[in-house]
Amino acid sequence: MEVQAALHRSFLGGGVSFPLGPRVVSLMRSRFFQKHSTSLKKHSKVSISCSLNESTAKVIYSVAPAMGHNKEAHPECSLRVPAIVTALEKVELTPKFRGSEIIQLQDFRTATVEDIASVHSRSYVFGLEKAMEQASDQGFIHIEGSGPTYATATTFQESLIAAGAGLSLVDHVVAASKVSQTPPIGFALIRPPGHHAVPKGPMGFCVFGNVAIAARYAQRAHGLQRVFIIDFDVHHGNGTNDAFYDDPDIFFLSTHQEGSYPGTGKIDNIGCGNGEGATLNLPLAGGSGDIAMRTVFDEVIVPSAQRFKPDIILVSAGYDGHVLDPLANFQFTTGTYYMLASNIKQLAKELCGGRCVFFLEGGYNLKSLSDSVADSFRAFVGEPSMAAKVDDLGYLYDEPSFKVKQAIQRIKHLHSL
Repeated sequence: MEVQAALHRSFLGGGVSFPLGPRVVSLMRSRFFQKHSTSLKKHSKVSISCSLNESTAKVIYSVAPAMGHNKEAHPECSLRVPAIVTALEKVELTPKFRGSEIIQLQDFRTATVEDIASVHSRSYVFGLEKAMEQASDQGFIHIEGSGPTYATATTFQESLIAAGAGLSLVDHVVAASKVSQTPPIGFALIRPPGHHAVPKGPMGFCVFGNVAIAARYAQRAHGLQRVFIIDFDVHHGNGTNDAFYDDPDIFFLSTHQEGSYPGTGKIDNIGCGNGEGATLNLPLAGGSGDIAMRTVFDEVIVPSAQRFKPDIILVSAGYDGHVLDPLANFQFTTGTYYMLASNIKQLAKELCGGRCVFFLEGGYNLKSLSDSVADSFRAFVGEPSMAAKVDDLGYLYDEPSFKVKQAIQRIKHLHSL
């Protein structure tokens, strides 16, 4: 109890409140205090039945927008997932227009404490749950000391829902792969994002490590021992990196902008102990864009995945590398994300029976985020990219091709690719 009390005090330090009406506070409280599962029973292998529609679908996605987890003027706000959903509807990439080709998973489970504790310390999980009482009183609190990660009264519950949305997609994609050679690609349109959250706490807008939790779940619940994680967010996925740094069965590959937040992911960070070589960090110079990423995919990602021979591919899909995104300095375009989605889909088909799930991470310009996710969906269903209609290439400038070439040559040497 003393440990939990100390954690509770640390979560509340530096909290700043903004006014909420009593009706809103009451609603937030009632939503939070709804019972959620915290079963500590160990998972046995999970058996999920697959409907005919799911086995023939091309995309299956879940939506967990965390509408109560919101702070005014914060880039990681509650507008992000609704903007994507609106864009998908506008371009007719939803079940309403596509029938069984695209499926939205309506009933997905909430992650349990056991699921979260496969990656995060229980003291963090229970400390965060306890901190919700103060968040309910104040409107929001800071849960990362002086860092940018905040919480509201609904953050704990909505973070469990987000993680559970990803786990449920793993269940359904795996089930479909047992009856079809071309199972649907899963996409968890969820927030809060997860790849910065470290085992002992939150970080960088992230609360629970959604993709890391799904990796452990795929191993535990489905016997998919070898998990290949691709993180193409513009920022290094330090939380995922740390969770598996000594694990030879989970290969973590991150491309990110050199020198950007959080300053981790150096090129010579390749794992340790039994996991040495199963972590690949490729920092790229600011200004890197479509040409750089296509080269990286062909010369680094593909040979790494082929050698690792994964049972499933999970993707930390951050769309903040877009040239219009305000939080970094890459030059990705909508077309870059179409290429990544299409190529990763093909890679999963060739290496692991098509088993692949994407998890939304960053992306803070709502227009470029929603356009890029929509084009990812087009790649999944095998339709041409619409990037030429939405991208303004006038924003682009020459990529730092020499620096990119040097980085690729060095990473190929380090990892014997």
